[in-house]
Amino acid sequence: MKIGFIGLGNMATAMIGGMLQKGIAAPEDIIGSARTETTVEKVKTKFNINTTTDNKIVAAQADILFLAVKPIFFPEVIDQIKDVVAEDTLIVSIAAGRTLDYLKEAFGRPEEQFDRPVKTIRCMPNTPALVLEGCTGVCAEENVTEEDMEQVLALLRSFGIASVVPERLMDVVVGVSGSSPAYVFMFIEAMADEAVAAGMPRKQAYEFAAQSVLGSARMVLETGRHPGELKDMVCSPGGTTIQAVKVLEEKGMRSSVIEAMMKCLDISR
Repeated sequence: MKIGFIGLGNMATAMIGGMLQKGIAAPEDIIGSARTETTVEKVKTKFNINTTTDNKIVAAQADILFLAVKPIFFPEVIDQIKDVVAEDTLIVSIAAGRTLDYLKEAFGRPEEQFDRPVKTIRCMPNTPALVLEGCTGVCAEENVTEEDMEQVLALLRSFGIASVVPERLMDVVVGVSGSSPAYVFMFIEAMADEAVAAGMPRKQAYEFAAQSVLGSARMVLETGRHPGELKDMVCSPGGTTIQAVKVLEEKGMRSSVIEAMMKCLDISR
């Protein structure tokens, strides 16, 4: 099975790294393309995969083809490759806002040349894939078989978790996992800034703040308890934590996060 990537940016290289590290694919199984020779050579040196600046070469060889370019470049890229993609190739988009209907129309195929429409899958990974802790939402159009989906899910799960969702929830995936690392990084930065203000060295402050977020997230995932219950476990009567929680509530932390996610969803839609 040949896996192709059109676009070799941060997300694509995170995915490639995960697949190779978990042994899901070997370097010779992967081919990728990018606009510049600099990027192509950098990725080739790092992963020892086949690379090129010609999108058509990748599209023609791939059994599973990841479209890993920004959404604004989709019309240009798809126009380049749509006539060389094999009939059974699985097209996997990682772009926000590009629907399955859009992909089907963009890859429109003449009936006299192809027996059936292209098989398309949408997914939305996030940047923690860089450290094999990604979270990916996945949906597919009706031509995609269970076997096809399992193949793609195996690849996506090499760098984190991946779950199937209906397409109507893909914009929600963008808000709750695709964009949310930015919110978490801001929270870590803010906590570290106050620790620095109180006298802690910055490197140590980042370490303490980030490890606390990591450990807290793991508690939610591994205990299965409601986040509110876990919060209450930290809030001793008359203690320090409940006073901090009180200030966060007064300053509108919950409503700020909710409104930010609503804006993110609106833009994605």
